[in-house]
Amino acid sequence: MSFQRFSILLACLALTPLWSKRPNVVFLVSEDNSIHYLKHYGYGASAPNIEALAAKGLTFNHAFSNSPVCSVARSTLATSILAPRGGFQYHRKSAKANLPKGYQPWSAMLRKAGYYATNNWKTDYNFVHDMKKLWDASSRKASWRNRPDKEMPFFHMQSFAHSHESSLHFSKGAMDSSKTGHDPAKVRLAPYFPDTPTFRYTHARYLDRIEVIDEQIGVVIDKLREDGLLEDTFVFYFGDHGGVLPRGKGYAYESGLHVPLVIRIPENFKHLTDHERGTRTDGFVSFIDFGPTVLNLAGLRANPLCDGRAFLGKGTSVKELSSRDEAFGYADRFDEKYDLVRFIRKGRYSYLRNLQGFYPDALQNNYRYRMLAFTEWRNLFKQGKLNEIQSQFHRPRPAEQLFDVEKDPHEVNDLSGDPKHSETLKEMRRLMQEKLREINDLSFFPESHMVANALGDGVAYGRKRQAEIASLAGIADLALLPWEEARKPLAQAMASDNEWDRYWACITASVIGESAKPLVANAKKLLSDENLMVRARAAEFLGSIRAFDPMPTLIGILNESKSSQEVLLTFNTVVYLRDYKGYAFDLSKVNLKSKAGESSRRTGYLSGKKNL
Repeated sequence: MSFQRFSILLACLALTPLWSKRPNVVFLVSEDNSIHYLKHYGYGASAPNIEALAAKGLTFNHAFSNSPVCSVARSTLATSILAPRGGFQYHRKSAKANLPKGYQPWSAMLRKAGYYATNNWKTDYNFVHDMKKLWDASSRKASWRNRPDKEMPFFHMQSFAHSHESSLHFSKGAMDSSKTGHDPAKVRLAPYFPDTPTFRYTHARYLDRIEVIDEQIGVVIDKLREDGLLEDTFVFYFGDHGGVLPRGKGYAYESGLHVPLVIRIPENFKHLTDHERGTRTDGFVSFIDFGPTVLNLAGLRANPLCDGRAFLGKGTSVKELSSRDEAFGYADRFDEKYDLVRFIRKGRYSYLRNLQGFYPDALQNNYRYRMLAFTEWRNLFKQGKLNEIQSQFHRPRPAEQLFDVEKDPHEVNDLSGDPKHSETLKEMRRLMQEKLREINDLSFFPESHMVANALGDGVAYGRKRQAEIASLAGIADLALLPWEEARKPLAQAMASDNEWDRYWACITASVIGESAKPLVANAKKLLSDENLMVRARAAEFLGSIRAFDPMPTLIGILNESKSSQEVLLTFNTVVYLRDYKGYAFDLSKVNLKSKAGESSRRTGYLSGKKNL
């Protein structure tokens, strides 16, 4: 047999089911919903239809979206590739990333194997795709009921938007005129929230939305039952990322990443799992695992390039799933607001690496501050009316944080400075350092560079620049050392011939803060760097420690740059330095060459317009 014919045979086998009759799979997805709002997970709204799924299936106590925001989470879900490895980690996308050559989202693999694949209706992908290859139908009318052959197995995904962030964009008048079903006086607020009527009403209103979602899920289940398909169908219910109250969606905490997941196991295919129906598992799974799991249930093999592992179907077991105790998450740009956070949950501990921790979580994001609770929280902080825990959101963060989630589920008691947890901190830090290097995290380059150079194939680009990315991660890690150990290598990085060494040296100096003042002279040399982003980071560092008025330099960069990403990155620095360091900024001196992307949100905010 020729090599070519042998290759074709292998490809066919990869798409050939391992058994003849195949289960259907349905994904039912609630938008913006973490575990913290469902009674099924301890506290929250009653959801009888979701609970009925659980009674005939499996509840996951530790399921995670890899990203706390929609387009990045859904791109990860659709591809089973970690977004910072593939280059689609920014929300909203300024440019789409190509997947590795020959790599297909797993819904396309299902279609090739004879499944009828439908999506109703949200996609929100950050990668280049052909919708006709991914789905037989993707619209508000898409349904398994439209498949040409009723014996044809199907995969159906349906999203429910009633719990979306926009559902909490109400006016002050609505708090008086629109009463909630849940009693605001009885809701349990997270300890980082101020206890005000606004927060209580917002929380109660959101619980009402969860009940609407549950009713809609019940409608879909009834249709499956009417069609005689329920016992042939694995039904996955989950949230697409964390809950939408402040410090949830968009933030790489448990509140932004820890999602509900319930999978109903059909009677006719319960032989594909050794889990008892009506049970719970503590095994950790995340969105990268969902695709391989669906493929495995269908008797198909996942692409070796994917980052996830199947947790149901042939070759999986209760014991193996129970042994999984780790999840990885990431948060980068959300609309016009940049941040760079990486998250690892290992067993009972969560570890956050705040690579730009000098930015407060509360840094302006226009869409987010449409919510009355967000705006009130900031106003109360400015008025000095918050306690220490409630103020954390509005202050700079340390370079790393460690939380015992079992004792501290809301992650407010940082253990990174506690000598009793020094060994745990070292282990979690090691895991994070290994993970960032393993995936060749593309966020060590600014978005402007990534868009210009890496999106042809992000995975291949990261592999090619592996040594450089590891070196940049090493410069960032200088923020974790005592200053006297970090000073010399940081100064060397500022003087490096590699522009991205200089870039990261400035960011790391900003994270270190006041202790890095001996490097002021080094940083001032970079204010005329040929790389505009190095200039911006040097001005940011000098401004953050009040060693220099950064605004003239930043205005010059805004006027010189032809890159929409560079403009947006620079505006992020401008807003931070204006709002939190008190520098005056004159928008009238800005004459942008590039007004694309999200820059209008920043100019609108800086001109005094309300939360566009």
